[in-house]
Amino acid sequence: MSALSVRQIRRRYLVLYALRWLPAGLLIPVMILLMQERGLSLSQIGLVVTAQGLIVLALELPTGGFADALGRKPVLVAAWVTCVISLVVFVVADSFWLFVLCWGLQGVYRALDSGPLESWYVDATLAADPEAEYERGLGYAGTVIGVAIGAGALLSGGLVALGPIGPVSALTLPVLAAIALQTVALVALLILLVETRSAKGAGALRASITEAPRMVGQAFGLLRRSRVLLTLVAVELFWGFGMVAFEGLLPVRLAEVVGDADRAAALLGPATSVAWLANAAGAALTPLMLRHLGAAPSAALLRVLQGVTVVGMGLFAGPVGVLIAYLACYAVHGASNPLHMGLLHRQVDGPYRTSVISLNSMMAGGAGALGAVVLTALAERTSVSLGLFVGAVVLAVAAPLYLPAWRAGRRVATPGGCGDGSVDGPADGRSHDGATPATAGMPGT
Repeated sequence: MSALSVRQIRRRYLVLYALRWLPAGLLIPVMILLMQERGLSLSQIGLVVTAQGLIVLALELPTGGFADALGRKPVLVAAWVTCVISLVVFVVADSFWLFVLCWGLQGVYRALDSGPLESWYVDATLAADPEAEYERGLGYAGTVIGVAIGAGALLSGGLVALGPIGPVSALTLPVLAAIALQTVALVALLILLVETRSAKGAGALRASITEAPRMVGQAFGLLRRSRVLLTLVAVELFWGFGMVAFEGLLPVRLAEVVGDADRAAALLGPATSVAWLANAAGAALTPLMLRHLGAAPSAALLRVLQGVTVVGMGLFAGPVGVLIAYLACYAVHGASNPLHMGLLHRQVDGPYRTSVISLNSMMAGGAGALGAVVLTALAERTSVSLGLFVGAVVLAVAAPLYLPAWRAGRRVATPGGCGDGSVDGPADGRSHDGATPATAGMPGT
């Protein structure tokens, strides 16, 4: 990995990241509509989508440990091959159970895909230059995802307008394009991602299966030993719960203010593309915020600002105001994620990196499931605005959880300071004097 420069590693990471999210942009506008076109009711669609969520929840941590033990590249290859297979099933699916199979495969894909590419980028960057600031690349990645999804959504709309073509329906065309792009992404992954692993072949596979549960156990152990890491992961509980407000309740709120669900859907299509571009613009501001405020203070401030934007969605009476608040929310969201992930990476050593990212993601997913139940029930029984307000409060109250990371960063910056110790420092299994206890020794990748 160290044969590549930091700039080359970042460039490869961003290219792969763009190729990973461009097919998703094609699919987002049409997946639900296509299932309805194939005869599924809304309640059946809800059950189908649940299959993905349950599989992700079950596999998130084991696959993270697997990636840390075996290597990031083979796990990513398996993930992206699974994605292609799931999309092929989606093209031909015409029954409830075939759609369950498709979304179940998507769940396997998402669990395998959660973390390895980002972990490879961080570890490869540090191998090339231990002093490198990889947060800039994470911020660029936030910009890339916004542009990729926004471009994919616009391309999807163009393909739908172009279709149907022969026996292929208009809504199926973006899925076929996504299959082609995902195949291109897989080829690019095989070429661009260079990883040095100590062992390969069947022996490495058997060893990784044995080591994966231990890696997961070590990831939980890191939370017990590091207050900083514990509070950063706890942020995801509030974040995952609160995201339901602007992802799930916004369409209902927009329909409420315009007085027509079809018109709201028509407005939300282009608004979603613009929102992801706003997400990209927010991520582009990450280096500026790092330079002037620092990672932890910026992240805390953005948690409060995102709560304010969600309050705006609930307060504004017209569609223009609601959509402006929506776009502002996504701009804040784009800036928040690279800051949070950068802080998280600073607390984790390489052998445990993907496991901790998976743990972080699992917390957000579980909290999101709870938020979907609580906030939608609250909105239905009282008002959509009240549901948005509660979600906004939950987002904002997470801000103080960044204080331990801020204090730890200040100790590191203080001349003559002891740095981050075993409580507030990098959760890499080292004791305060730098020695590594036997219980924490795990193989690297």
